[in-house]
Amino acid sequence: MNLLLTLKKGRAMLYLLNCFCCFGVFFLMSFQVSAQQVQWAGKVLGVSSERSDPTEDGPQYKAVQILGKPSKLPQTGSSRAAWSPAGADTNGDEWIKVGFERPMKIRLVCVAENHNPGAIIRIFAADSANKEHLIHENIGAAPTVPGRMWNVVIPQTSFKVHAIKLVMTPSLVRGYNEIDAVGVSEVGTPYEPKINVAKSIPKEIVKENLGRGVNTRYKELAPIVAPDGKSLYFTREGHDANIGKMKSQDVWVSKIQPDGTWGEAENLRSPINNEQHNAVASVSSDGKLLYLLNIYRPDGLMFQGLSTSKKTQLGWEFPKEVKIDDYYTLGEFSEFTLAPNNRVLVIASKRKDTRGGKDLYVSFRNDNDSWSKPLNIGADLNTVEDEIAPFIAADSRTIYFSTEGLPGFGNNDIFMSRRLDSTWTHWSEPENIGPLINTPKWDAFFTIPASGEYAYLSSVEKSFGSEDIFRLKLFPSIKPDPVAIISGVVINANDKKPLAAEVLMEVIMDTTSRDSKDKILSEFDPSTGEFKFVVPLKKSYGLSASKKGFLSVSETIDLSKDNRYREIRRTISLIPIKEGEKIVLNNLFFNQSKFDILPPSFPELARIIDLMKEYPTMEVLIEGHTDGADDNLMLNVKLSQDRANEVKKYLVEKGGINPARIQTKGWGPSRPIASNAIEETRKKNRRVEFSILKL
Repeated sequence: MNLLLTLKKGRAMLYLLNCFCCFGVFFLMSFQVSAQQVQWAGKVLGVSSERSDPTEDGPQYKAVQILGKPSKLPQTGSSRAAWSPAGADTNGDEWIKVGFERPMKIRLVCVAENHNPGAIIRIFAADSANKEHLIHENIGAAPTVPGRMWNVVIPQTSFKVHAIKLVMTPSLVRGYNEIDAVGVSEVGTPYEPKINVAKSIPKEIVKENLGRGVNTRYKELAPIVAPDGKSLYFTREGHDANIGKMKSQDVWVSKIQPDGTWGEAENLRSPINNEQHNAVASVSSDGKLLYLLNIYRPDGLMFQGLSTSKKTQLGWEFPKEVKIDDYYTLGEFSEFTLAPNNRVLVIASKRKDTRGGKDLYVSFRNDNDSWSKPLNIGADLNTVEDEIAPFIAADSRTIYFSTEGLPGFGNNDIFMSRRLDSTWTHWSEPENIGPLINTPKWDAFFTIPASGEYAYLSSVEKSFGSEDIFRLKLFPSIKPDPVAIISGVVINANDKKPLAAEVLMEVIMDTTSRDSKDKILSEFDPSTGEFKFVVPLKKSYGLSASKKGFLSVSETIDLSKDNRYREIRRTISLIPIKEGEKIVLNNLFFNQSKFDILPPSFPELARIIDLMKEYPTMEVLIEGHTDGADDNLMLNVKLSQDRANEVKKYLVEKGGINPARIQTKGWGPSRPIASNAIEETRKKNRRVEFSILKL
């Protein structure tokens, strides 16, 4: 089963003179049109017939495709996202009647005739009593253009228009007639369709060929760059070094060199590559877990789905199936992209509830490491055409995908959208990333490292033979939000050796009001103690590490005021559990001069509760401290004591811990651990400590 070549199939779209004319009119009239409000049809009230596609079931060419704004124009040609009557060249009349949410007096009817225009002979407007009034009768010859936005200017109606009815005679124009959209306006200024292009596109974008280390005369497709930007995985087809008699698609990898160039690519060999077509779908935050298309079997056969392979000191492990509830696809294969929080998959697949071709779906990681049933992302992104090659950027908010179902410059164009909430089903209007990246041909596969500096894609332009891999510098309007890479190592505080611990980042404070309760899982290497996270900025995080037999340690990483990409390195020292050991509860929060515990502290206290339940005879001391900024010693001592008491109260009431096991002490400012001269060091003195008195 060819996983990637299938995507290359599609109709070649002609970039016709009429399309350029539309652009010219739009820019000349941009001021007038911007003030014009066109209301597009919102419901179908009746239709004479609908065209059927004998190759597949679905809503393509059905009456509902006429609703909303144009899906094809200003590009012309046939589109499954348009209504078409059942017959071509038939002599009888065909008609469709559409309604509008906001009735109004009109001076303009806009009809998006994307394919074979000129068959419409009459236009009726219906009033509040559903009485139909003839407002235009077409007696002119059919236009010779392949498609158009037909603007019919009329005298203002004396009544509010509730519906528009179009009547056509298909025999007037040879071939199937298609209508993409119907709109009305209170003003008579002609409307010209436009592509929703990203803002502030530069005058020039340089696509840089990655060179002979990556590209050959063979096909290099589907690049996937690791979040740290140091490894580039891609699919190469037909190369002599490929595994299998047919030299089918294999996964190769290239490493970034100190001078910024890409090194000689290497075939990943078995078990990643086999006799079948192989491809990487996504790479984990630390680059040590590959998500691979299809499910691998020991006998070499493969089935639809997703697998993961982990890199160890001995190499890549045999791929394991990713369990997705109720996973299936009605198409040849699906595509997958993993959000950097390692908790969300976006899937391009054809299922029973798709809007036509492939749709984008979202699946969430369950507590048992399986994944939830795919949920359709919805009409914000999905069209009747195929939505393919999704990529979730490092900010876990920006998505790039390819489709023919939105106005564009070619067969398939790459679009960008931003997630609006934590449901993953509400998105901003997709933006075309522009004609300097999208071409009149098929465009897909867009991958970006966490730095957001470059994007990588496949292209045939200026290639060494077939498709090559290129990179280009991203301009600001299509960049994902900046992120930080938090990496480090967990060690034993006594012998400094790496520890296999559980490492977790939790959102403490979110200034964007999205995902405020999000937990981010680390891909952790127990052999080295290494961990790595890719996290969005504008948030404060709690970084914690825990391991049986050791005191859990946490710290706060405040990125709430950062606005540029950062790389942060941390070493977490875990202290073996024994009498006399002490840790600072770094993720314990109070309001200024108050002792009420704030909700972001609850995960920290939950770890203390778990520890005291694991060691039922453990007795502890909770000590409160303040800084020396306030001269009122007694108030500071009282505040520190109140905070220690409040921690004890929480452990007793929420955790069921026997109060006799917990002692408290408030020291005020008398035991500083840092200078009080500046705020950056002074805040270290405002702390609560946890000590083991008895095991």
